[in-house]
Amino acid sequence: MFEYLEPDTNDNPEAGSLPLPPSGNSKGTRPLTPEKVRHMLYGSLAALDRTIKILHALGYADPNDWSDPIPVPSSAEAATPAQWMVIMTKTILLE
Repeated sequence: MFEYLEPDTNDNPEAGSLPLPPSGNSKGTRPLTPEKVRHMLYGSLAALDRTIKILHALGYADPNDWSDPIPVPSSAEAATPAQWMVIMTKTILLE
């Protein structure tokens, strides 16, 4: 169902997206359409930092692709520790 495309060595690592396929369509293949997805992580600063490092180690996203941490206002009734949010937008290719 899901197909992972390896990035090309000539791609710009700061681009935050997967490479586009070669321009010539092979027989029997459908063109791929780029689409943007947004990832949002919520949690403590330590949890966000660890998750970003894990995704980087897996080769999914560079740590610089994420926004700076944004504080999430806590509700008056919830007695939770300080929560933060980071956002990343990534381009994926769809068949």
